[in-house]
Amino acid sequence: MSDVILKNVYKVFDDVTAVNNFSMEIKDKEFIVFVGPSGCGKTTTLRMIAGLEKITAGEVYIGDKLVNFVQPKDRDIAMVFQNYALYPHMTVYKNMAFSLKMRKFLDEKKVKKVNKKTGEITYETKKVMRKLTKDEIDQKVREAARLLEIEDYLQRKPKALSGGQRQRVAIGRAIVRNPKVFLMDEPLSNLDAKLRNQMRAELILLRQRINTTFIYVTHDQTEAMTLGDRIVIMKDGFIQQIGTPNEVFNHPKNIFVASFIGTPQMNLFDTKVNKDGTVTINETSISLNPELKLDSCVGKDVVLGIRPEHMKICKAEDQNAVKGVISVVESMGSSIHLHIDIGDVNNVIIIIPTAELSAAELVDLKYGNDIYVKWEPKLSHLFDSETTNNFMN
Repeated sequence: MSDVILKNVYKVFDDVTAVNNFSMEIKDKEFIVFVGPSGCGKTTTLRMIAGLEKITAGEVYIGDKLVNFVQPKDRDIAMVFQNYALYPHMTVYKNMAFSLKMRKFLDEKKVKKVNKKTGEITYETKKVMRKLTKDEIDQKVREAARLLEIEDYLQRKPKALSGGQRQRVAIGRAIVRNPKVFLMDEPLSNLDAKLRNQMRAELILLRQRINTTFIYVTHDQTEAMTLGDRIVIMKDGFIQQIGTPNEVFNHPKNIFVASFIGTPQMNLFDTKVNKDGTVTINETSISLNPELKLDSCVGKDVVLGIRPEHMKICKAEDQNAVKGVISVVESMGSSIHLHIDIGDVNNVIIIIPTAELSAAELVDLKYGNDIYVKWEPKLSHLFDSETTNNFMN
């Protein structure tokens, strides 16, 4: 089993608490993504799991073993770094084989035993530590190279490889060790957009092939949403929410999660809850999600959240229609991103599929033109202005 358990983990640098009371259980063969802005503590948490940072307080378990004081080399983990960390003077083959040559592996060995009185010969199986043979190393390296489609590059040195090829070598060097846990620290951040998309797809396929536990760090919420079984969203050292991609997108626990997850981010309006259970946006009364219990919210300062995908262009006479003014029109090919000003709120974004618009409607989408928008009440989110928490949670 390669469960990873963190219990009340803290990391303090001088007077700065980088990770604050981090607790979670990562299941065997689960793909977990730590995501958040720079300085939120995600890489520090990963390094504590790896043993590269000492834990100030708390406990970390890999399998059923407490590893707080276990050396990194003895934790049976493999880490892929942002900068690849390849040996420039070695070929791809030697880079991948190096760690196998250095490490010893647990194996079973039959030991012959002779009974001195009867002369009877028996064999006993013992667990021993041994180094891999040259043939075993060669087999592991070539299997990993075939899996990552870098067989043709085994005799090249890193300087003769592209960024994507170097990243595959770094991943291959981790794969050959067959570790209990893969730790990946922003492995795609140095790649261009097209290659990053390609490598992201390859990571999904790789995970299906080797089927072990992955812990992946990124600041890119698109990577988090596409790769993770569950996502851990962090801010200022604290866990903000843990959930599946659908859970954190559709049911964000607070304003930070709502704003961080989703591209473009959620539109937010400061308002108050009226006695009739509506809110007022730019002098228009808007119905709220019927599932909300609003008794304690009446007259309270709240933040209404609507995702850009859920806002639609409508007519002025439509129910819940809110008036705005177009400030920016971004044509994305298959869709148009409209930036509009609604009352005192600037840069509200709406995503409109191009196929849904007629030629006449496209002509009307110009800077300075008035526009009316609406959304389904059930798709609205309501947050407490003071605590920032979602009233639905």
